[in-house]
Amino acid sequence: MKKLSITLLLLVMATLGSIAQSKDEKAVAESVEKLRLAMIDPSKEALESIATEDLSYGHSGGKIENKAQFVEALVSGKSDFKSIQLTDQTISIHGKTAIVRHSLAAETLDGGKPGTVKLFILTVWSKEKGGWKLLARQAVKNLN
Repeated sequence: MKKLSITLLLLVMATLGSIAQSKDEKAVAESVEKLRLAMIDPSKEALESIATEDLSYGHSGGKIENKAQFVEALVSGKSDFKSIQLTDQTISIHGKTAIVRHSLAAETLDGGKPGTVKLFILTVWSKEKGGWKLLARQAVKNLN
């Protein structure tokens, strides 16, 4: 009987812990989706609202952008995503920081030239007033 009580207590504690974490995970996933949509249909306001002032945005080719450069590249059309699909997403919460990994497949029209890209993405999110904000992003080419 004592083993059963302990087992039930541990099960309840684990369930309560995962409920609290899943609320943050859900909020982070919503922020990732806002970013995805803002990259397809960019507006300065949407992009600026999703990123921290200290954003470090790394491209698969090695180029690093700050927040202003990231926003300008998308708003100007220099970096132009026609579609973005995210798969295999994982979210790990550590206090006020979240680490998100996913695969990205996209159709692009950079400089008027159609293309496709397959990347592995790592993003770091910071919990701030107003929600989860993108702090850092790094992409690497998916060679599969």
